Amino acid sequence: MSSSSWNQFNQSFVRYPDLGFSIDFSRINVPSGYFDQMAGKISTAEAAMRAVEAGEIANPDENRMVGHYWLRNASLAPADLQSEITTTLAATLQFAADVHAGNIAPAAGGKFTRVLIVGIGGSALGPQLVAEAITPANPPLDISFFDNTDPDGISRVLAKIGDELASTLTIVISKSGGTKETRNGMLEAEAAYRAAGLDFARHTVAVTGLGSELDKHAVAQDWLARFPMWDWVGGRTSVMSAVGTLAAALQGVDVPQFLAGAAAMDEKTRSLPASQNAAMILALMWYHVGQGKGAKDMVVLPYKDRLVLFSKYLQQLVMESLGKELDLDGNVVNQGIAVYGNKGSTDQHAYVQQLRDGVNNFFATFIEVRKAQDTPPLEVEPGFTSGDFLQGFLRGTRQALSGNGRQSLTLSIAELNAFSLGMLVGLFERAVSFYASLVNVNAYHQPGVEAGKKAATVFLNNLTAVRAALPSDDAGLTAEAIASSLSMEPEDAFHILNHLTANGSARQTHLGATPAEDRFARA
Repeated sequence: MSSSSWNQFNQSFVRYPDLGFSIDFSRINVPSGYFDQMAGKISTAEAAMRAVEAGEIANPDENRMVGHYWLRNASLAPADLQSEITTTLAATLQFAADVHAGNIAPAAGGKFTRVLIVGIGGSALGPQLVAEAITPANPPLDISFFDNTDPDGISRVLAKIGDELASTLTIVISKSGGTKETRNGMLEAEAAYRAAGLDFARHTVAVTGLGSELDKHAVAQDWLARFPMWDWVGGRTSVMSAVGTLAAALQGVDVPQFLAGAAAMDEKTRSLPASQNAAMILALMWYHVGQGKGAKDMVVLPYKDRLVLFSKYLQQLVMESLGKELDLDGNVVNQGIAVYGNKGSTDQHAYVQQLRDGVNNFFATFIEVRKAQDTPPLEVEPGFTSGDFLQGFLRGTRQALSGNGRQSLTLSIAELNAFSLGMLVGLFERAVSFYASLVNVNAYHQPGVEAGKKAATVFLNNLTAVRAALPSDDAGLTAEAIASSLSMEPEDAFHILNHLTANGSARQTHLGATPAEDRFARA
């Protein structure tokens, strides 16, 4: 390494020794004086963050406060919310303790041995990340997920649970109670319990908005418990609410330490100047590399198996928050940062080849866990352990990318535990908020998601109409004929007809040379 490279590293390396954390942005080609050049935008972003934490309306489209930072420090919240935050956290921890002790037990007796999460998006991704990354190797309760409306996936999860369904605690998570994927999962779970002769209500908990359809259903059916999901916490930032703390506590995670890690990172990135503020540094590097337009993708490379879901978690956090057509002034900006990733050194045998030699349309974010293992190391070669090789692959990949003009950041934590995972989650949440201010978008709504839901509703309405329009005779009708009778696009009708045929509600009476010649009838 040249003296200039060493100097660059020292000037671009920020660490928090008390947290066991560091960020190295020396492999980002930041121009001299960049922080000074960005001073105006930095000041605006800092002011916006202060406003968010003070409870001002940060999501103007939905006229909502944004309060996920309060979940790990309730004293920041408006006075009327502080008690509710702390009592809800205490209630989730107490519920888990009562389950572990057998005070809350299955209807048939014994103890709960499994937990089943029914949710989608952040309501599942957060608990999944925690389950993969920081639960004990042998948790007090194993965990499974219904995180989609895929019946095959649901059936496979139920098959894996098997006879343990009688000792499975189900948590249904939906803020509105109207999310179709979660509702479908709940109905599938309820049917499975019923088929096994079990009382679903005696095995089930709701995490939902007060007065939602799910809340009303849980009350009417006398479910075991209900925990609140507040409108000022988005699904993608809900892992430190009851959405995440209940499942984590049930699996034996040190939830207070998880929250403490995020709170510690919040405090650092609330009080330090931009050049020492890890979250602001991340946001500024994203802005610089992507020219303020998301021109390059973010490849997340954690060198730890237990962080394999971290890139998937960040995919939702970053892309749902920043992927926006309009800015806050109503201008068309089509902002966003694409995120993908795997884990090191698995990625070394997958897409690192393209990262180094292919199209230079990305920047990498390496995540290093300095402590390789808790168990005594084994020398796999004289003088070298598996952990030595893992570190070698991390440093080697970073150097190989840098040597070919590929930019990267490296985040390091001392070890992977509840506190450090909380730090990482808090870091990226704040970086997303800062970056949103830098590019002037609303990070807290999701109009594209809502558009997809509306389109799905149209599809389901069309499906009902197409099914009713199917003839009974063997001659059948073409997709175009059915579509014409229903004032529908022929392609839409064609896809519906194929779906109905594959699932037993329709039959194909003639296979033509093209889709236009295919004919369908009632099954």
